Amino acid sequence: MKLFRRKSISQILKQIEAGESESHGGLKKHLRVVDLTALGIAAIIGAGIFSTIGNASAAGGPGVVFLFVFTAIACGFAAFCYAEFASLVPVSGSAYTYSYVAFGELFAWIIGWALIMEYAIGNIVVAISWSSYFATLLSHIKIPALGFADGIILPAWSGIDYFSAKRAFIEAQTSGVDLTSVKSEGVQAWLTAPKMGSLKIIMDIPALVINILITWLVYRGMKESRNASNVMVVVKLLAVFLVIAVGAFYVDPENWDPFLPEGWVGVLAGVSGVFFAYIGFDAISTTAEECHNPQRDLPKGMFNAIIICTILYVLIALILTGMVNYKELRVEDPLAFVFGYRGLNWMSSIIAVSAVFAMASVMLVFQLGQPRIWMSMSRDGLLPKSFSKIHPKYGTPSFATIVTGLLVGIPLFFIDMNTVTDLCSIGTLFAFILVCGGVLMLQTQTDLPRKFKVPYVNGKWIVSGLFLITMCWLMIFQKQWIHDFVNPFVNVESIPNFIFFLVFAIMSVYSFIRSLSVIPVFGILSCLYLMAQIHFHQWLGFGIWLVIGLILYFTYGYKNSLLHKKNIG
Repeated sequence: MKLFRRKSISQILKQIEAGESESHGGLKKHLRVVDLTALGIAAIIGAGIFSTIGNASAAGGPGVVFLFVFTAIACGFAAFCYAEFASLVPVSGSAYTYSYVAFGELFAWIIGWALIMEYAIGNIVVAISWSSYFATLLSHIKIPALGFADGIILPAWSGIDYFSAKRAFIEAQTSGVDLTSVKSEGVQAWLTAPKMGSLKIIMDIPALVINILITWLVYRGMKESRNASNVMVVVKLLAVFLVIAVGAFYVDPENWDPFLPEGWVGVLAGVSGVFFAYIGFDAISTTAEECHNPQRDLPKGMFNAIIICTILYVLIALILTGMVNYKELRVEDPLAFVFGYRGLNWMSSIIAVSAVFAMASVMLVFQLGQPRIWMSMSRDGLLPKSFSKIHPKYGTPSFATIVTGLLVGIPLFFIDMNTVTDLCSIGTLFAFILVCGGVLMLQTQTDLPRKFKVPYVNGKWIVSGLFLITMCWLMIFQKQWIHDFVNPFVNVESIPNFIFFLVFAIMSVYSFIRSLSVIPVFGILSCLYLMAQIHFHQWLGFGIWLVIGLILYFTYGYKNSLLHKKNIG
């Protein structure tokens, strides 16, 4: 079985030039650097700046700004590698196509399947978050003449999924408290939900509606999606700038002393949540075929987005930790909280509006990315041809877009946000690692038509030296930590850390022997470190997801692959 058969770059480029594909038409080119930068910002600025930044700040204090910088550097390493591949292979497919070139078909399928975690499954998280902010926004709209003196309050049963409400009700019932006095959204949803026979009607209606609207917009075309994204980015950036400008006048420098109240351990405690704030910058690489000049514009768009968002994240973190004591920030809506704490309630409405735009723009970019990956997989024969069908009028992968909308919409009836957040992060980090590894695989091929190349810095002594210094420091000063958090025989939750140090050791040896480039190596290590901070049971969930994908590959993809058919022919 030829599981690692590869597509050559020259083959892909010839296919583009000749227009030979199974896509039934071509995608329309509408995107330039400004549009790609806007799409990147649209994908990045969302739940991170409006939600997870609060918990990260509460864990690490003002020093959380270092965590944002560290995560930006990790994403920057990956962005360098994405940029090199985008200049080599300017087609839709992102990490899937890059893995097909570097590692072969099996790895390409695995990464394509894993990316569903980032785009489709990740959008479930965004849709649920959007619903929460939309409900908050409605609560600030007071129309006494229409009976909404205290704001427009949606019924509890219309803003939560069925199983979350049932679980909350059972927990409250088991505790023996008076259920009518419990203010939990889940309990109230279960008690007040209308019935259809014996079935309670409980569903997150705002999340379902925004998913339908975004799917329709993406289905209509890239030009419409681009225009909508640009408008939403402008609105939320104006809101963020307003937050920074107004908040600066209420900063108390004493709240920044000490700057690292919980030390580096506290700062690193929020690493997974902060990484989630950066998920999405890579999504713009899926639009390569809709760019006027992808080799030049995609790298610029990715780096512009990461730099701009990092600056904004650092400024927002400083504002938050300067306005109130960092211990007060363990809330779901930190921006609204700090301004309410300071008596600036009028800012809450502005923040709610900007959050609604921010979440919608994130959904838009993710919903753009997933169909284009499926389109590329379909072109290669790994998925049915219908996934690569291009709408004759709108110039979009129409069938794949509808399936993506269903994949996001259906789970909204029964799944909660916490279940899929970590899985989304794992899938994304896994993709980053393979892309960085792909650049290392192609490092010796100097004759490839690159228009952007990852700067080469010899890692012979840097990586191996860093590994030795790290291990010496841990063995001398952190023996107990190694015993508790790296030894898989003592604690099963330490398996991710054990894997990280094992890979670190292997990469240090290979870097010394083969003089590997530092940037992709650090990209692999930094992303794997972030993965290691996620609970082991989520790794198991990701493993089960990959097994399901492999079953589909061997039952359909392998025998229908175009490369397989060519080999037979």
